[in-house]
Amino acid sequence: MTRRSALILTAALGAFALTTLPAAATSTPAQIATSKTNGVTYLKSLQAANGSYAGSGLSNEWAFSAFAASGTAAVDVTPGGDTSKNARTVYRNLLATSGWPSSSPVVTDYERATLNAYAAGIDPARVSDARNLIADIYAYWQSAETGYFGPSANFNGTVFAALALNGAKTTAGQVRIPQALRDAIVTRLRANQHNDGGWNYSKAEGNATQLAAASDIDMTGAAMAALCVSGVPNTDTDIVQAKAFLKSKLIASSGAFNALFGVNTDSNGWAVSGLNACGINPQTGDFLTAQGKTPVDFLIAQQFNPGGGFKYLPSDTSPSAYASIDGLRAVAGGGFSATPPVPTTTGAPQWVGQGSLTSGTATKFALTVDDGTGNLKVCSVALTPTSSTTTLGAVLDAAVSASTPSGCVTAVTPSSGTGTITSLNGKANSGSNTWKVSVDGGAFASAARETTVGVGDTIAVRWGA
Repeated sequence: MTRRSALILTAALGAFALTTLPAAATSTPAQIATSKTNGVTYLKSLQAANGSYAGSGLSNEWAFSAFAASGTAAVDVTPGGDTSKNARTVYRNLLATSGWPSSSPVVTDYERATLNAYAAGIDPARVSDARNLIADIYAYWQSAETGYFGPSANFNGTVFAALALNGAKTTAGQVRIPQALRDAIVTRLRANQHNDGGWNYSKAEGNATQLAAASDIDMTGAAMAALCVSGVPNTDTDIVQAKAFLKSKLIASSGAFNALFGVNTDSNGWAVSGLNACGINPQTGDFLTAQGKTPVDFLIAQQFNPGGGFKYLPSDTSPSAYASIDGLRAVAGGGFSATPPVPTTTGAPQWVGQGSLTSGTATKFALTVDDGTGNLKVCSVALTPTSSTTTLGAVLDAAVSASTPSGCVTAVTPSSGTGTITSLNGKANSGSNTWKVSVDGGAFASAARETTVGVGDTIAVRWGA
């Protein structure tokens, strides 16, 4: 499975374009603003009559990340002004259906949805009373290869887990997953960096041949972004090496990167988004060539104006939807997702999400259990609540028999009722080292069975002082 097939289906050619391209020059703020305006116009033209950007067949849901980076709220995108079919509502309804994404989903389905739901202003943990995208991702944790999500051979699943779990923060702006999980993923990201400083979509860790193989521009941008959204600074050695790899692939005459797929908008867009996510200016220093060109110059040169669509290849004569999304997101300064802008539609909130559990409706919770010895357990817990909230005790009890992967929780003391949790998975409290709980990235506090847990809460249980 390649990175492209794992993440999305190749998008259809765009709806319209004019053939006049802008003059090539280092892009000014005014040129970038024009590119954003025209790019948004083009992406709006891709909306289906029912308001959709995603569904069966070709999917353009990555448009939500480009819209957000460009300052356009998904709820403001409507077909013919019909607000009942706004893009956000239609997308949320799709994600909430029991049959989505398919009968044989892969982890990247949920990662892609998490990044785009977040950009659209949908809390990905609270799409509905039954749909928690964070818990869906947790279900793909590899217990035998901690830090990987999905089959480790498809390394892109772990890259996008980092992007989704760290980038899709709570609506209050808090990273919702615990530091122990962030650290475990970062360890795997670092271990897969090739000798040339970049990454590829497949696993390289422990394989000298793969580590020595040529890296991919696209995945180098994504992996850089994954490290940076995980809290790694852009001065870190691995980021510096990745930056040097990208610099080595820069074509002086155009500002394009010489990618494995050849010079193209998508690879350039992913690389620029990686630089953006790391706070590295793609128009100065190492990315301003001796001939005065930058990667942003190349992207804008790929755009039809005033139509706004982007070509995939320089030789193409019509725009590609996917290239237009990647190109616009990068030109607008975005990484692989973005905080949704405040809508202009009267009465529309910046965020939407399920407010409470529904008694009798099965749901899922994202749970981590850290015993303080490096034996981190990560799982999705299935539970059918009996009221609008539940308790930590109920979630831990359910995890004993209904977690994916299994083995997340084996025993809880006390096993019923209320009271402080004194032992979990056979490890008892000892002095100041006790079991503590955090919800949605909040401060850790003493873990008690009666601790309230609400819809979509991301739960971290940790043993320590």
